[in-house]
Amino acid sequence: MTSRVCEASPPSIVDALPVTALQGVGPRLAERLHRLGIHSIEDVLLHLPLRYQDRTRITPIAQLRPGEEAQVEAEVLSSEISSRGRRVLLCHLRDASGNNLLLRFFHFSPAQQQWLGQPGTRLRCFGEVRQGYGSLEMIHPECHRQDADAPPAADRLTPFYPATAGLQQFTLRGLVEQALAQLDQTGLLPELLPDTLRARLRLPTIGAALRVLHQPSADISLAELESGRHPARQRLAFEELLAHQLSLRQLRQQVQRQRAPALAEHGGLSQRFLERLPFALTAAQQRVLAEIGSDLARPRPMLRLLQGDVGSGKTVVAAAAALRAVETGAQAALMAPTELLAEQHHRNLRDWLGELGVEVAWLTGRLTGKARRSLLERLAAGDIQVVVGTHALFQETVSFAALALVIVDEQHRFGVHQRLALREKGRGDWGCPHQLIMTATPIPRTLAMSAYADLDTSIIDELPPGRQPVKTVAVPDARRDEIIERIRAACRAGRQAYWVCPLIEESEALQCQAATVAAAQLAERLPELRIGLVHGRLAAAAKEAVMATFKAGDLDLLVATTVIEVGVDVANASLMIIENAERLGLAQLHQLRGRVGRGAAASSCVLLYRPPLSAVAHTRLAALRECHDGFEIARRDLELRGPGEVLGTRQTGVRTLRVADLLRDQDLLNAARYAADHLLRAAPERVEPLIRRWIGVSARYGEV
Repeated sequence: MTSRVCEASPPSIVDALPVTALQGVGPRLAERLHRLGIHSIEDVLLHLPLRYQDRTRITPIAQLRPGEEAQVEAEVLSSEISSRGRRVLLCHLRDASGNNLLLRFFHFSPAQQQWLGQPGTRLRCFGEVRQGYGSLEMIHPECHRQDADAPPAADRLTPFYPATAGLQQFTLRGLVEQALAQLDQTGLLPELLPDTLRARLRLPTIGAALRVLHQPSADISLAELESGRHPARQRLAFEELLAHQLSLRQLRQQVQRQRAPALAEHGGLSQRFLERLPFALTAAQQRVLAEIGSDLARPRPMLRLLQGDVGSGKTVVAAAAALRAVETGAQAALMAPTELLAEQHHRNLRDWLGELGVEVAWLTGRLTGKARRSLLERLAAGDIQVVVGTHALFQETVSFAALALVIVDEQHRFGVHQRLALREKGRGDWGCPHQLIMTATPIPRTLAMSAYADLDTSIIDELPPGRQPVKTVAVPDARRDEIIERIRAACRAGRQAYWVCPLIEESEALQCQAATVAAAQLAERLPELRIGLVHGRLAAAAKEAVMATFKAGDLDLLVATTVIEVGVDVANASLMIIENAERLGLAQLHQLRGRVGRGAAASSCVLLYRPPLSAVAHTRLAALRECHDGFEIARRDLELRGPGEVLGTRQTGVRTLRVADLLRDQDLLNAARYAADHLLRAAPERVEPLIRRWIGVSARYGEV
């Protein structure tokens, strides 16, 4: 007879106790805690220290070193108020080591002046040691008199928490102490990770981890605690990453439980489109199309992220996918973040699909009146088969007859809510539409595993033949005249050029050259060239007119802000000048560089910077010079800027991580993915409590 060992059920979950249940927390203190996101006693326990101080040891003054934080115990020799310039209280100390230490206070009360000014008073002081005139000193140290009422020496490291105005560290420490006392008594923060999982990953219990992090013993390494690599912090980071994985998996399951139209290929429309193209698809494009086609043929919604570097041919793949919907009698919608990019997508799709008898409409916020009403009526009736637009596509007044495929370009500029809102437009007899999410900003695998866990991933990792790497150089703006002559030579040779400025108007604070000023200066220096100007504040029609003129070859030089970062395709443009390149992110610089090198001519990108360069800016510009692979650039960008900036502020979840760090904790992601699969399959009762603990109500973003 064999026995079966069952995993223990998780402890019962109690309702979250409000922070006002802690002693001393009234309405005023509660309001301050709320500003830190602390609403419950659970939140108090998960509000972790930013750093620690070692106040367990007394350091002799003779052993102090400038730049270190230390605690001394010494006797007041004398004190005085110096009135040279501003009033400063100076207090001279000496300890048994025979050395002196000066305490300097720029702000002090009469009471402080009185007890710090009494010779013979014994003090315990903690602060940063600095080199003063003739002796070491501390500025505004934390001091206690060593009399009968003095607090005992600390027996553990002292935590320092994120705080807000009117909230002192000693208050937060007291609240944490109360919360830890209730940890076992009230069922707060029960252990939600199965014992087998914790044992396999060698993780402590959540209670043990919290006690170490809030009240670490003096023998624990400060460096390990503050780096986030201590096992106690890794335990919480893992659980938080797991909760985010579970939340996105739940979203995926909810979507895939719905019925979707099976878009099996019949009619040969997409095949005829591919045969008419003046170029052959790359092997990577063919592979990705096969992956998408397999998804579309199934009666459950496709959820796929399509990544491809600048110029890799994602739009052609999207067009072929859209035709799978059209030849089945359904509709497809493509949403882009800007009117400029939406207009270019509309033009490309109209030119490609119009020859096949497919009508492609363009819907933006500036389409109004009778024209808008007519388009919406025809869209609702099913007369329009493919529509391209901006966020206007998911407004309430827009409805579809049979929306079967939603394509979202540059997903990180929208966020999860908006693409899900567009998905809702397809609910009805046809079921839930398939989703294809595209980005020309490659996402490091680390981020994709976390931020897009609800999506399958396809990658176009091959550029079309004939595309040459763009030669990239960094040049100080003192050589501006030389660069202007380079533009003159390129345009005389029949090529076109871009000059990109980060700002539209002058800004003394940022010292950036405005596009309007740059255009005027370049027109004066290059009177023989035809120069255009485009920026985000131009009316859409004016912006499109300038871009169309440049694309037609009727402008030699286009001065622009970063509005041209995505979506502009001019094969004859072979020179890109980026002003103040040191102020732009690595991925954005790579996107801008991708606007040239689209034709047969050798192309160059000049990164014009204003010295001196910071260490980060120097690293960024060096990376762009050395590397042309978008995925490697994305990896370096992640290291330089962090995950929130790389993904964009609208990507739900990533910027709200409380403990985990996607860069530091990359090694935990695979384990979190495995654990998410395991819990959904073997312990589903633990899923909701984990999501509620770390994400709360925001986990419901999938239910639009």
